[in-house]
Amino acid sequence: MIKPEFKPKSIRSFVIRAGRITEGQKKAFDECWPRIGLSLFAGAINPSLVFSREAPLVLEIGFGMGDSLLAMARNESDKNFIGIEVHPPGVGRLMNLAIQAELSNLRVYMADAMDVLEDCIPNESIDRLQLYFPDPWHKKKHHKRRILQAEFVQKLRPKLKTGGIFHMATDWQPYAEHMLDVMDSAPGFRNTQQTSGYAPRPDYRPVTKFEKRGERLGHGVWDLLFQKIN
Repeated sequence: MIKPEFKPKSIRSFVIRAGRITEGQKKAFDECWPRIGLSLFAGAINPSLVFSREAPLVLEIGFGMGDSLLAMARNESDKNFIGIEVHPPGVGRLMNLAIQAELSNLRVYMADAMDVLEDCIPNESIDRLQLYFPDPWHKKKHHKRRILQAEFVQKLRPKLKTGGIFHMATDWQPYAEHMLDVMDSAPGFRNTQQTSGYAPRPDYRPVTKFEKRGERLGHGVWDLLFQKIN
């Protein structure tokens, strides 16, 4: 039975998508959640205790089916990773794969990102914060639903260490422009790119199958890297 986090708080940063859960994913919740899952209702964490070590912390908001987060946790074993997602099949799949890969540096929340950030993540604890391919809400009347807004950024800011990186990526150019506008106006952040505003894809961010398909169709991808300066 799936126990995590769809209870009292409203969903503010995602829309829950009920998706189909395979037997393997159900098994992952039953067997892997005690080892990999983190509960919103347990309150604030101490990352060094959660992972039983001191290491740079990477947090990803909305990891989808988890392929890129899994690859990063494998490739950057010197870092600790926390993923946040509300989509049960993605959470189950990632946990299953992480157990198979015997990863000890990955934990997940199945809860709303803002609730996790506000209630569970200590200030000045994140070295790299990742927001990859969020829903762009294409229609103008829906732009207010985009997760990347000025208020959201300022709620993220205390959680990043000074010098930490907020890394965004999108395959929708109007949303990339929106991200750039929001971040250029955000107090306490500096764009790491002084010319175009957009950054080359860092080596640590894997290219997903979806992204490769988009590239074949001529779709662009825009990465933005902003450093917290205070």
